[in-house]
Amino acid sequence: MREVDVYFTPTSVSSDYQTTLGLLGRLATKPAVFEPFRNAVTPSQIRSCLSKLFDLHSELERRARRENTSINDSELPQLWILTPTASSRLLAGFRAINDEPNWLEGIYFMGESFKTAIVVIHQLPRTPETLWLRLLGKGRVQQQAIEEISALPENHPLRQSALDLLYNLQMNLQTHQNLGKQERELIMALAPLFRQQLDAERQRGIEQGIQQGMQRGIEQGIQQGIEQGIQQGQRLTIENLLQTRLGQLTPTLAALITPLSALPPQQLTPFLLQLSQLENSESGIQQAQHFIVENLLKIRLGELDEQLTARVPSLLALPPQQLSQYLLQLSQVSREQLLARFPIASP
Repeated sequence: MREVDVYFTPTSVSSDYQTTLGLLGRLATKPAVFEPFRNAVTPSQIRSCLSKLFDLHSELERRARRENTSINDSELPQLWILTPTASSRLLAGFRAINDEPNWLEGIYFMGESFKTAIVVIHQLPRTPETLWLRLLGKGRVQQQAIEEISALPENHPLRQSALDLLYNLQMNLQTHQNLGKQERELIMALAPLFRQQLDAERQRGIEQGIQQGMQRGIEQGIQQGIEQGIQQGQRLTIENLLQTRLGQLTPTLAALITPLSALPPQQLTPFLLQLSQLENSESGIQQAQHFIVENLLKIRLGELDEQLTARVPSLLALPPQQLSQYLLQLSQVSREQLLARFPIASP
């Protein structure tokens, strides 16, 4: 079985939304197949894309015959091959020609009946219209697109969605070994966006807290509302991170979110950056639980020695609600009290 990367069929077209998407919106006004490549596409890969496109065309035509309907060429999907770079020799080999009067620099069309175009991302002009395609480029082109997304107004309709996708990309890249130089540079470029997303969640929490406090009508209520709002924003960020990174939340892991969200922002941010590097596996979940408890002990008690580390399994064996409550109260617990509360039997 062979599969295309993206097969998109528009059900309706909003002119405002299409304008917001720029060139990408123009590519998606009709049924389309998108085949993006991280590295420069090869002739063999282009032939493979064409083969899949023609198989899809044939399937759509067979379906139309079975249903006693008709389908014309304009209804068959167009193939858009997205590549960071492409040599003039490769383009000439497929008779791919730029139609700059009607499109933009960097878009090369094969013969009309092939219904295929090659988008050379590094040749696209650096304009807002091409932003969402340049984001799929490589090296400096992609980094510039990331910077432009970061600089968009906070009320931009696509800014947060793009940041969420970039945030997930950063976490996925960090799970791979033997990354190349450009991938490592990409991770570094995405790191500020991670902190930006965390700050945005906190700010939303603060605003909600202020509103709740104003409803109470007293200064103390406003302050309490702000504090609760900060925690609420941090809790949401932590929960989204763990679910995205680990795929699921065990009862124990869910119980750890509350004491973790109570940390000051300056302590939480590096904490989450380390959590984002965990693998999506059962062992990753276990590592996350141990990592959170160990670091909460270190933050609250000032150090983490062998004796405290040995108590982590006993803490994790507590019922989830008791575990959460105990970790929230760590600032009121001395090291000696914790050791006495969880004794370890002598061999």
